[in-house]
Amino acid sequence: MNELVTGEAVVLGLRPARLPSRALAVLIDLAVTWAGYILISMALFAATGSLDSAALAALSVAAFVLVLVGVPIVVETLSHGRSLGKLACGLRVVREDGGPIRFRHALVRGAMGAIEIVLTMGVVACIASLVSARGRRLGDVFAGTVVVRERTPVPQGGSALPPPPPWLMGQLGALDLSRVPDSWWLTVRQYLARAGQLDPQVGWRIAGQLAEDFVGWTGAVPPQGVHPAAYLSAVVAERQGREARRTFGTERSAGADRSEGAERSAGAHRSAGATAPDARATAPDAGAVEAAAPASPAVPAVPAVPESNAGRATGFAPPA
Repeated sequence: MNELVTGEAVVLGLRPARLPSRALAVLIDLAVTWAGYILISMALFAATGSLDSAALAALSVAAFVLVLVGVPIVVETLSHGRSLGKLACGLRVVREDGGPIRFRHALVRGAMGAIEIVLTMGVVACIASLVSARGRRLGDVFAGTVVVRERTPVPQGGSALPPPPPWLMGQLGALDLSRVPDSWWLTVRQYLARAGQLDPQVGWRIAGQLAEDFVGWTGAVPPQGVHPAAYLSAVVAERQGREARRTFGTERSAGADRSEGAERSAGAHRSAGATAPDARATAPDAGAVEAAAPASPAVPAVPAVPESNAGRATGFAPPA
C-alpha cells in the first residue's frame, strides 16, 4: 500500500505522485526559473558592462546558483513543499511520515536537484523515479521526503458503506480520542476495507462490537438509527481529519471552532442582556398576578418508571 501512514497508524489518504505529474511540475518550475535567470543575467550584463571577463563569469555563476538552486529552496521552505509547478499540478512535498518539510529537507532536495535535474537534463531523476516504488528521486531519498498528490480523484464506484450524516460529524468533533488504542483503529480500518465482502449479519455484529468497545473508552453512546458501520466510518474520518490538521500545521479543530462560536454567542447574549432595560422595574407584582389568576386544576404526578435493562446501551439494534 502506497498511502502515507503516520506513526500513530493513521492513514492520511495521500498518495505518492508518479513520474508524469512530477515531470510536468518540474517543467513548469524550470520554465519560470530559467526565464528569471535570463532576465537577471541580462540586467547584470547591462549594469556591469565595464567589468572584465572574469568578474562577469563570477557574476554569471553566482546568478545561476542563486536563481536555479537558492530560489527553489526558499520557495519550498516558505510554502511547506509547494512550488509553482507543484501547485498547478496538485502536488506537495512532505516528509516520509506525512509531516511538512523544513529548511534542511528543502536544502538537500535543491542541492541534489541541481545535479540530477539541471546538470543531467533530468535523466538521473527520471531513472530514479521509475525505479522507486513511491516515485522518489535521489533528492527525496537523501532528504527523507516524498511528493504526494493533494487532489485525489473520487472513485466512481458506489461505496459499500452508508455515508455518515453531517450532523453526526459535528457531534464527534468534541470527543476525546486519546484513550482509544492504536490496535482498535487498525481493526476498524481493516473492517471498513472489507465490509463490502462480509455477510450483512456478520458485518453488523462486528461493527456493533467495535462500537461497544469505542463507547467503553470514550463514553459516547452512538445515536439511534445510525448504521454501526457508518458510525465507525465517521469516527475514523474525524480521527484522520484531526491528524491531518495537526500534521500540516493547523492547530484549530472543528470542536474548537464550535466552542469558540458558542462562547461568542454567549457573550453576545450577555451584552444584549446588559444593554436591555431593567425588566424588573416594569414587571407587575407577582403576588397581584397570583391573586388575579384563577386557580388551575392540580395535575396528577407521573409515577417514576423503574429502571430496566441495566446493560450498556449502544444505540444499535440488529436488522429484522
